[in-house]
Amino acid sequence: MTTTAAPSRTSFAWRGLFLRLHFYAGVLVGPFVLIAALTGVLYALTPQLESWVYSDQLRVPATAQQLPLSQQVDAALATSPRGSLVAVRPAPEPGATTRVLFSEKGLGESERRAVFVDPGTGRVTGDLVVYGSSGVLPLRTTLDQLHRNLMLGEPGRLYSELAASWLWVVALGGLVLWVSRARNSKRIRTHGLIGVWVLAGALFLSATGLTWSAYAGENVAMLRTAVGWSTPTLKMPGAGESHGDHGSSTSSAGGHGEIDAVFGAAKLSGIDAKAVEIGLPATPGGAWKVAEIEKGLPTQNDSVAVHGGEVVSALKFADFPLGAKLTRWGIDAHMGVLFGWPNQLLLLLIGGGLVASVVLGYRMWWKRRPTNGFGRPAPRGQWRKAPRGALIGLGLGALLVGWFVPLLGVSLVVFLAVDLLLGRRVKTAAS
Repeated sequence: MTTTAAPSRTSFAWRGLFLRLHFYAGVLVGPFVLIAALTGVLYALTPQLESWVYSDQLRVPATAQQLPLSQQVDAALATSPRGSLVAVRPAPEPGATTRVLFSEKGLGESERRAVFVDPGTGRVTGDLVVYGSSGVLPLRTTLDQLHRNLMLGEPGRLYSELAASWLWVVALGGLVLWVSRARNSKRIRTHGLIGVWVLAGALFLSATGLTWSAYAGENVAMLRTAVGWSTPTLKMPGAGESHGDHGSSTSSAGGHGEIDAVFGAAKLSGIDAKAVEIGLPATPGGAWKVAEIEKGLPTQNDSVAVHGGEVVSALKFADFPLGAKLTRWGIDAHMGVLFGWPNQLLLLLIGGGLVASVVLGYRMWWKRRPTNGFGRPAPRGQWRKAPRGALIGLGLGALLVGWFVPLLGVSLVVFLAVDLLLGRRVKTAAS
């Protein structure tokens, strides 16, 4: 007859530490993860719904011939928009409208007013506020803000950063607990099994989500700069600079008379993506920027600066540092646009798994909770049984991670304080 060796005192201590951390993080941060997962899934699944809701603005009968861009811009300007003309996005395909973009007082950060123009007839089909480099429309903007900050502005971003900060810790801690339970028990809980299945996706969403965060995001940017992985920027010659024999531009900020020649020069230089944005000069006599904005695979993010009818500088996505490319792909995959509907389906599965795992975790806690307390996931004092050297290393690692991901560090201190207060309460009640 074979016997199974009992787990060592040290391994039980480590499991107890992970269990306490997983318990407190799950109970206290679980609601934030749940909201982030639900709103994230909704955002990822709305491109098709957005196309249907705004079909009057986005779709027109396809025509064999299109008006010059300058005439399409004239049609938009004829509607007397209140803002200043800043950019144009030509129709990306037959049957789609051109977007003429205006800055406007009263709009939020990264918001612009888009006037939609039929490229075949010059008819204006409507105007909407669009958001971000993706130019998402109001429906997705609302879901994006709900996912990002609960529609509470900058203070609300703390919720999503807290969720992203702890998601990877909870996921990896859950993996440790699941493996240790699998070794010592034949019964594997559904909660843990779902967590293992969505582990890779949870780690990915946590890492990419932190790149957008307020505090950890700054540290991520500093790290990328330190290792030479920052996203390069296109050199934009300004007014009064010498551009060799390219001549001088007669356009001014807000003017659009050269847009046809600018677009033609950009296409001759190799700008060929289906989706392109033409940015007007930021200052009188400055250069135009023509950038590819196709976010799917293969990614087309080349850009050129055009001055005096000729390209004066260029930036190729192929020349981006590997880290910058990975950041671009990671963000686009996080948004569900990198590889089309399979990307959306994958996010649905990951988000659904996170929702199920959180709900099942709360169900487990509710069924096992004491009648007069918060709950005790493992006996106290497990840290005393762990090897001193390893414990010091874990503490130093926690300090480093807490500095790099500030909300994780602050909330970890809160968890420890809660644990100490609950322990003192138990001792007081027992005495």
